Amino acid sequence: MTDTAPHRRPTIMEVARLADVSHQTVSRFFRAPDGLKPTTKARVQAAVDQLNYRPNLVARSMRTRRTGRLAVVVPTLAYSPARMLAGASAAAHAAGYAVEVLALEGGAEERTERVAELADSGQVDGIVSFAPVLASLELQASSGTPIVASADFDDEMRGIGELADASALVDLIRGLAERGHRRFLHITGDLQFASARARRDTYLETVASLGLESTGVIEGDWSAESGRAAVRGLPEHDRATAVMAANDLVAAGAIRAAMDRGWRVPHDLSVTGWDDQQLGRLMSPALTSVEVDLEGLGSRAMTRLITALRGERAPTEAQQIHRVIWRESTGPAPD
Repeated sequence: MTDTAPHRRPTIMEVARLADVSHQTVSRFFRAPDGLKPTTKARVQAAVDQLNYRPNLVARSMRTRRTGRLAVVVPTLAYSPARMLAGASAAAHAAGYAVEVLALEGGAEERTERVAELADSGQVDGIVSFAPVLASLELQASSGTPIVASADFDDEMRGIGELADASALVDLIRGLAERGHRRFLHITGDLQFASARARRDTYLETVASLGLESTGVIEGDWSAESGRAAVRGLPEHDRATAVMAANDLVAAGAIRAAMDRGWRVPHDLSVTGWDDQQLGRLMSPALTSVEVDLEGLGSRAMTRLITALRGERAPTEAQQIHRVIWRESTGPAPD
C-alpha cells in the first residue's frame, strides 16, 4: 500500500533529543550560535541536517513579536544584482530568516521614505539596501528596526562604492611589468560609470608611477566590439605589448582582433579582463581577469544586519572583494 500520510515537520524538541541538548540550546543555536561551544554547535547542526529541520517562523513571531523576515532593497530595473542577492540570502537562511526582495521606484530620497515606512510597519525585522538611501536612515528608524545600507549600485545599476575600486589594476600592471612588459594600452568601459573612470585613472597613475609607457587610452562601451575595434586599429610596430581591457567582453573582442591580425596571445600580445566571467575561463587562451566577490559583498551586508538584530558586534576585518586570477592570456613580453 502507498503511504499517503501527510509529511510532518520535525520539531525543535526532536532536534534537541537527537543532539542530546535542551530545546533552549537549539533555540539559542538559531538566535546566537556564537555563545555555544563548538562541540555543541556541531551536534545541533548535525541533528538539524539529519532531520532537515527549519525554524517555525510563525511560532517564533508569536513568541518574540518578530516576523522572521528580512527585506533586501534593490533599484527597480530590468535586472538585479543576482550574485549579491544570493550571498545575502544564504547568510539570512543560515540564520533562520526568510528573505523578501523589494524593487523600489524613484531616487534615493523617495526610496528612503519607502524604506522608512517599511521599517516602521513591523512587517520585517530588518532591511538591507543595495540601492542608495539617505545616510541618516541607516542610523535609526523610528521603530528601531535595523537598516543596513550597502549601496554598491546607483539608481541605474552602475557599480559604485567597493564595486568601483580599481586597486586590482595595480596588481595586474605590476605583474605584467615583472614579466618584462613596458608598453601598455587601456580600453575603457563606458565612462559614465564610476568603475570605468576609476580603472582609467588607476591605469594612468600606475603606469606613470612605475616608469612604464602608456601607448594610449581608447574609450570603449563594455562591449566585445569595442575591444575588437581598438586592437584592429593598433599599428603593426611600436605598439603596446599588454592590453588592459575594462571587462572580459572587451578582452574577448581584443583577443579576437589580435588573432585576426595573426598575433598570438600571449606570445605577441598579453590581454587582461575584469569580472572573471565563466566564459573567459573557458576561452583559449583562458583569460587573465579580476574576480569580483559579489556573493561575499551581499553576505557581509546581511551579516551586519543579523549581528545588529542579535545585539552582537559586527565583524570589523576588511575583506578585499577584487582578486587577480592569472591565466594563459598573459605571459612574458615579446622580444
